[in-house]
Amino acid sequence: MAIYTKLDKEKINSILSSYNLGNLRKFEGIKEGIENTNYSIETDKGKYILTIYEKRVNKDDLPFFSELMLGLSNKNFICPKPISNKNSSYISDLQNKKFMIVSRLEGKSKKNLSPSDCKIVGRESAKLHEITKKFYFKRQNNFSVKSWRKIFDQVKDECNKIHPDLPKLIEGNLIDVEKNWPDSLPSGIIHADLFNDNIFFKNNKFSGFIDFYFSCNDFYAFEIAICFNALCFDGIKKNLSFNVTKAKKFMEGYNEVRKISDEERRSIKILSQGAALRFLLTRVFDYINIVDGAVVKIKDPIEYLKRLEFHKNAKSFEDYLI
Repeated sequence: MAIYTKLDKEKINSILSSYNLGNLRKFEGIKEGIENTNYSIETDKGKYILTIYEKRVNKDDLPFFSELMLGLSNKNFICPKPISNKNSSYISDLQNKKFMIVSRLEGKSKKNLSPSDCKIVGRESAKLHEITKKFYFKRQNNFSVKSWRKIFDQVKDECNKIHPDLPKLIEGNLIDVEKNWPDSLPSGIIHADLFNDNIFFKNNKFSGFIDFYFSCNDFYAFEIAICFNALCFDGIKKNLSFNVTKAKKFMEGYNEVRKISDEERRSIKILSQGAALRFLLTRVFDYINIVDGAVVKIKDPIEYLKRLEFHKNAKSFEDYLI
């Protein structure tokens, strides 16, 4: 989430005129994140999020995102629900960009999740995987292992400005991951971006996942690997440590709904190493390519170096739980 496209009250009202959402009470730009422009909107009928799709989002993917959130909502999974405009479309036009309005969830994200929170997230992510098994729409992962070398090629000549050893560290890990990436594991729709700021709680109870704009078809175990990276490291960025208790609780919750296979267990190390590399690369890219005039909070890529070190040294799935 970020603010690349600046809107004033007049423009917000113009947008709302195409919806049956009542009269505007207040609005505010949301600067967290780096992908799209987001505004929090409150009317006399409710609270909503307006998302304008920016650089990385392909407009052809938007029906997938709207169908996914609608499908999950209709199965009582807690997530934003797309709102249709007066033409019965969930996707609208704003000049040369597309946007969507969705319901705003109650609650907010936590800066750090407790082990019991991680168990809840494990359970809910497995529920998402089980629910979407019956969804027949698909989207390929544009940030899968096949894309990472292309991103590296775009940043390798400048990323030493962030850290002098970064080109060498990325290259070494990329070789490992490309060589050992699994060919076939149980797969389906995953959220693919379950960081703290995309997980809401209200009064310490789970109140939903947000930001489904990286959702795609990929290995279910890759979701677990992303969550290990996103939720299970503690400490300052230069001295992060893996919290085994959080990982164990995450897996307890996950296995209550969907038990992972032995093949998936054997792949967790390389998938976790790959997940760390994926987020390191996109953060490096965004750090180097900051958009002029955008109100945006860039996430620090350096914190992923300790994560990569841990995954590279791990021997097996048990190293994540003992």
